Order: sequence, then C-alpha cells, then structure tokens
Amino acid sequence: MTALAHERPETMTEIRTEPHCLPENGPGLDKVLWQAWKAMELPEGYRAEIIEGAIEVSPTGRYSHARVVNRLRDALADFLRGSEHAAWNDTNVIHGHRAWIPDGFVAPSDEEPAATEDDLGIKASAVELIVEIVSPGKRNQDRDRIKKRREYARAGIPVYVIIDDYDGEGAVTLFTGPRPDRADWEDIHRVPYGTEVTIPEGPAKGFVVTEAITGPARAKE
Repeated sequence: MTALAHERPETMTEIRTEPHCLPENGPGLDKVLWQAWKAMELPEGYRAEIIEGAIEVSPTGRYSHARVVNRLRDALADFLRGSEHAAWNDTNVIHGHRAWIPDGFVAPSDEEPAATEDDLGIKASAVELIVEIVSPGKRNQDRDRIKKRREYARAGIPVYVIIDDYDGEGAVTLFTGPRPDRADWEDIHRVPYGTEVTIPEGPAKGFVVTEAITGPARAKE
C-alpha cells in the first residue's frame, strides 16, 4: 500500500477547471477531465468523481458510514424485491462527462436500459432516487450538501435524500422537483433523526427512512 493510501485525506482535488468551465460552457476542458478520470489508477480504498468541473478523489467511508449505507441498501432491496428496480451502490452514475458514486441509488435491475454504452456505469437518466450519507469534514459535507445537490438537480434526478450526522443532532433532508435550469429543487423537507421520511414518488414511493436506517440522534459537534 502506498503512502498516499496510509494518509487518507478527507478529500483531494486532483484536476480542476475554472468554476465557469462546466460541461455546458467548456466542452474541451470537460473532455480533458473525462479522459483523465477514465485513465486514473487509484490506491485501494479511494474513489474518483467528476463534480462541478473537478475530479475529486476521496477515501471510502468509515465503519459508521458503511453501517448506514448497508442498512439503507438492505432496506431498499427488501422494498424493491419483485419490482423492475434495484438498490445500487458503489457504481458510477454518468451524466454527460460527469461521474458520481452515490452511497445508494435506485435504478432498473435490468442493465439494458440503464448501463452506459461503454459499460462505465449507469446513466443518470435511469436513476430514480439518490441517497448520500454525509462524512465528517467540511469538504465532504460541502460536497453532498452543496455540490452534489446542484449536480443531481442539473441531471434531473427525481429524488435526492441526504442523511447527515453533522446537521444538528442528525437530520434527513428530502429534495424533490429538480430544476435543471436553476441547479436546485422545488421542494426541500428536512427533519431530525427519529422523524420518518417517506419517498413520495417513483419506484421507491412509500419507502420510509427511519431511525432503523439512520441510527439515533448524534451528539452535537
């Protein structure tokens, strides 16, 4: 294992364009980032995403993070059993020349309509719900609360859920009604841990995010 893998920083930005050089305005730079991302070879325990004009490399989550991811995946899998959709994680979601690795998402179980032509991941257009579990550290928190909030809205993801240990004593925020033109959402509903949140639409309609998934309220930082 390399020294890089031992250090495990919260988040590293490997390659960055200027903020205005998003895919709509800078296709040349966007393609450069895309080719660089596809060519990257990372140490074990790291992942790379293209988020708002930058390749961001971050370590995989801690045990506490993985525990919530596993609870979410198992509960979603049970809820979706017998349907044409499945609970996914640890897989690239591709939108144009952008690539994200959500903590959990819902997409068709059949790869035919969902997979990208180059087999790099699942098309964002096939994704019905994305869930991110926030990790400690300001960069990680900003990534899920701000950057990915905008990215998922731009991609027209129907439902986005943030499970956030670091919002007060813990909170779940539900985003619906994406506005790609504004990179924002029509409806935002935030509740503290211990209050149930029900997915209002899509194949996961009726799925409830409960304390059994999030765990109890956390101590304030």
